[in-house]
Amino acid sequence: MGIVQTRGMEAVLTPESDTRLQELNALDKRLAEYLPIEHLARVHKAFEVGDHAHAGQTRKSGEPYITHPVAVAGILAEMHIDADGICAAILHDTLEDTPLTHAEIEREFGPAVADIVDGVTKLDKMHFQSRQEATAESFRKMVLAMARDLRVIMIKLADRLHNMRTLGSMAADARRRIARETLDIYAPIAQRLGMNRLKGELQDLGFQALYPFRHQVLEAHLKSRYGDRREGMNRIQHTIAEKLRHEQVPFRLVSRIKSPYSIYRKMRSEHKDLDDVLDVYGVRVLVKEPLQCYLTLGVLHSLFKPVDGRFRDFIAIPKANGYQSLHTVLFGPGGSPLEVQIRTEDMEMMAERGIAAHWAYKADLSGGGNTAQARARDWVSGLVDQHAHTASSLDFIESVRVDLFPDEVYLFTPKGDILALPRNATALDFAYAVHTHVGDHAVAARVDQKLVPLRTRLSSGQAVEIITASSAQPQIGWLEFVVTSKARTAIRHALKQIQHEDSVEIGHRLLDRALEQLGTALENVPIAVLDAYLAEQRFKRIEELLAEIAMGNRMPQSVARSLASDSRVLDLGQAQRPSENILITGTERGVVSFGNCCHPVPGDDIVGFLSAGKGIVVHQRECPNAVELGKTPDRAVQIAWDRDVQGDFKVALKVVVDNKPGVLATVAAAIAECNANIDTVEYQERDLRTAAMLFVIEVRNRKHLADILRRLRRAPVVHAVGRLVG
Repeated sequence: MGIVQTRGMEAVLTPESDTRLQELNALDKRLAEYLPIEHLARVHKAFEVGDHAHAGQTRKSGEPYITHPVAVAGILAEMHIDADGICAAILHDTLEDTPLTHAEIEREFGPAVADIVDGVTKLDKMHFQSRQEATAESFRKMVLAMARDLRVIMIKLADRLHNMRTLGSMAADARRRIARETLDIYAPIAQRLGMNRLKGELQDLGFQALYPFRHQVLEAHLKSRYGDRREGMNRIQHTIAEKLRHEQVPFRLVSRIKSPYSIYRKMRSEHKDLDDVLDVYGVRVLVKEPLQCYLTLGVLHSLFKPVDGRFRDFIAIPKANGYQSLHTVLFGPGGSPLEVQIRTEDMEMMAERGIAAHWAYKADLSGGGNTAQARARDWVSGLVDQHAHTASSLDFIESVRVDLFPDEVYLFTPKGDILALPRNATALDFAYAVHTHVGDHAVAARVDQKLVPLRTRLSSGQAVEIITASSAQPQIGWLEFVVTSKARTAIRHALKQIQHEDSVEIGHRLLDRALEQLGTALENVPIAVLDAYLAEQRFKRIEELLAEIAMGNRMPQSVARSLASDSRVLDLGQAQRPSENILITGTERGVVSFGNCCHPVPGDDIVGFLSAGKGIVVHQRECPNAVELGKTPDRAVQIAWDRDVQGDFKVALKVVVDNKPGVLATVAAAIAECNANIDTVEYQERDLRTAAMLFVIEVRNRKHLADILRRLRRAPVVHAVGRLVG
C-alpha cells in the first residue's frame, strides 16, 4: 500500500488524514516507547495486511472497520505487549470476517501470530441451537487457546473493551445483551487475571449500558458528595503526607472514588440505601519496599483509629490472581470511614495490569513470567482439565462461572502451602483442590487438628488435612455442598463412570435372565449374530447396549428374542424356566431408584419396573402404582434385597399430634434420638385439638423404622403414627 515510511528510529505516516491512519499514528506513538524499530516494521506490515483484508468493511458507526483492531492493539500497547501480540490484535478479526486464511497469516507473521488469531476467532460460522450455545462454545474454544498462549485472552479482553467504548451505535437489545455478557464473563475474567484497571472500565461501561438511569443517578450522587467532601479529603491526605515525610518514608499518594458499579454492588449485596454507603472514598499509598508497607500501616493507625475487623494482609497471603496489598479502613474526621490501600510501586503495576505486567521483558512465554502469569497459567490448566470432563459447553461455562466470582478464603496444607478457594468452600472442595484422586477417595478431614466431616465450611487461616481411604468413592450427595467448579466437575465425572459400570452390570443381569427365559445364555450367542445386532442398532460396543437395557431404554426381552432368533441359539426344551431375583444393595447409582409413592425400605416385599431413562424403579409390592404397572409385564423385573444393604432410605410417616406450640420440636427430637434424618415435614390438616403432620425421614431398614415408630408412640403429644404407602 505504500502508506508507511520510516525515518530514523521513529515511524511516521504520509500526511493522509483519514481515520484509520490517525489511529495508526496514535498506535505508533505508544509502540515507539518500548518496541525496537524492526518490530515496528512488523506491526506496520500487519496493518497493511489487515487494512487490505477489511477493505470496504465498516463498523456500525460508519468508520472503516480496520479502526477497531487498531484500537484494540492500542489498548494492548498501553500494557506494553510484545510485537506478536500487537500484530495478532490488528489481525484478530481477519479469519472470521475476511478471506484471509490461517496459512497466509502463518506465512507472513509466523505460527505464533496465526495461532493467537485463531484462538480469538469466534465460532459464528458454525451452526448452534441458540446464541447462548454459540457464546458458550466460543468461550470454551477461547479457554483452550488461552492454555497455549495467554495473549489470546488479553486480545479478547481488549477487543471487548473497545466494543464497550463504542457500544452507542448498537441497537438497544444488542447493547443489553453485550453488557450482560461483559459483566457476567469478561469483567470477572479480567479480575481473575489481575487486570484490575481493565476490569473496572469493563464493569462501569457494562453497568452504564445495562442500567443507564441507575448509573446516571449514582454518578451524579458521587460527584456531588465528592464536591462536598473535597476539602476534608485534601486535609486527610495532607496529614498523611506530613506524617510520612516526618518518618522519612518515600511515598506517592493517589486518591480514588469507588465506581458507580462498585457502589451499586455494595448496595445490592448489603441491602443498603445510597445514603448508607459511606466508604466510597479511598486513598492509596505507594511506597518503594514491602517493609515500608507495614511501617506506613503503623503510621496511619497512629493518626486515625482503624475500624475493627477491616484489616486484610494480601502481601503475606496474595490473592489467587497475584494481587498484593495491605487494606485497612480508618475513621476519618467526622467519623466517616476511609478505605486505605498500601502497596509498593511494583505491586501497583501488578494490581493494575496483572498478567500484562512486565510482558515486554519476559523472554519465555511458556514458562517464565511474573507471579500473576504463573497463577493464570495454573488457573487455565485447571479449566482445561474441567473441559475434558464436561460434555456440554453450557455446563462448562456454568461451572467456570463459579470460579469467576470468588470471595476467597486462604487455607494451609499440611506442608505449609497456601490454597485459595471461594467463600463457603468445604473440606471436600479443599480435597479436590489438592488433587482429584484425593477428592475421589476422601472420607473426612482434620481442620486445625480437629476431625470434621467433608461438608464442613472452611475459614481463612485454617490448616486442613484430608483423610482418604482406597475403598471410598464419590457420592451423589457431595454435589449438594461443594462450591468449586473443579470439585463439581470431578464428582460428576466419577459418578458418571460409576453409573456406567453399575448400568453395564445390571444390564448384563437383565439380559441374562431374559435369555434364560428362552433357554440360552449370552455366551451361547454366536459372535457373528451379536456383532450383526450391534451394528444394526448402531452400538459400538456391547457395553453400550447393556447400559441402554439397564436404563430402561431397551427391553431385555426384546433384545433377547432378537439375539436368540437364530436356531443355533434357541433351546426350546430349556425355555421359560424361572429366573433368579436381581439383588439390590442400595449402592446402584443412577440405575436403581425408589418410588416416591411408597418409599420402599430394606425388608419390604418389593417389585421392580423398567422406566425409560430411569432404569429400575423399585416399589412395594402392595403399592397401588405397582399394581397398575403390573399390567405391562415386559417391564417387570424380579428383584429382592441383598443381605448387605447400604445407605439411607426415605419413608413417609403420618403423625397425629396435639395442636399446640412446641409439638414439632418434640417430634423432631424423638426422631433425632433414633439417629434418623428428617428430609421434609409439612402440616396436612388441623383442628382445635389435633394436627396431622407428614414427615419424610431417612431410615436404614424396617427394624430401624420400627424403633422410630415405637419411640414416637411413647411421646405424650402423639396420638397416632403410621407409615404411608401409595
